[in-house]
Amino acid sequence: MKRVVYSMEPVGRTGGRVYLRMLHEVTADDVEWRTVPDHKRTYRVRRWRKLRHLARLAPSIRALEGTTGTFVWDDLSLLLFTPEMRARTVFLLHHYEPLQHDSAPIEAMLWQRLFRVLPQCAAVVCVAPYWADFLQARGVRNVRVIYNAFDMTEVEQARGFDRAECRAEFGLPPDVIGVYAGKAVHWKGAEQVSAALAGTPGLRVITSGSNTIGLDSTHYDVERERYLRLLCACDVGVFLPRMREGWSRCAAEALLLGLPCLIRPVAGLGDLAALTGQPAPDLDRLSAQIPERAAARHIEAKAAYEALARFDLNYFGNAWGNLLAQVA
Repeated sequence: MKRVVYSMEPVGRTGGRVYLRMLHEVTADDVEWRTVPDHKRTYRVRRWRKLRHLARLAPSIRALEGTTGTFVWDDLSLLLFTPEMRARTVFLLHHYEPLQHDSAPIEAMLWQRLFRVLPQCAAVVCVAPYWADFLQARGVRNVRVIYNAFDMTEVEQARGFDRAECRAEFGLPPDVIGVYAGKAVHWKGAEQVSAALAGTPGLRVITSGSNTIGLDSTHYDVERERYLRLLCACDVGVFLPRMREGWSRCAAEALLLGLPCLIRPVAGLGDLAALTGQPAPDLDRLSAQIPERAAARHIEAKAAYEALARFDLNYFGNAWGNLLAQVA
């Protein structure tokens, strides 16, 4: 008989939604997942978005009070849980970044309250050691790190793409270095990379995602396979976030597909950079660093790949399966 686990609905393209969707998929044989709608991404106006989300979600949380089963929760609405519900909850923290607050100043107070109640949970999962340390410093003891995982069958297929065809598909001539700067969204640093390299001959900055910052560069908002073909076409990844991220899926996938990277070691990205041996970008000499990194493609690709390839679906399924069994 399958165990019942409740979570927010894993709808969306953010790294957190991808992680939760993957968790649903790898545990589907053993877990009956029941979901609650995630309203906060349905509001066009960001201001007070999380507060509207919490108010709208409150009746659904109250309806869960009498249920059995466990919870995997990654949302501020944990504050609406009873202590008994938290005692059978695995809370999933990807990161905490005040830059993303849409309901200041109240949101900051809600997060501080969240940190105070997390010790009531059966366990807390982070995606990088930085965040485990962050929570332990705030008195949360039962913290585990379960990294982002990757479908290595998909990765191997992407590594087999014809690179010349991919470059032609995205208009990259042989004498141009394609610089993948990640998602063109707020606080990820794509605009800084673009500004630092503006006018540099032989380099082309390429971004992906929804382009919420209106970046005027070579940008693609494409489905999954074309995104992987885009990574295959590029030569170097540069990740320059202002925000404290979890463990950047974009950067990790770029490394898995053979791109040497320059990674600002902020929060979880620092863990990723250390694990894979990637240096930090220097804005004052970025245009010189990039050809150097492009030349290292064949030398370094194997080591970075091997460092990340162990985080496959088996690793992910075993880590989460064991944890959910313990909590149940």
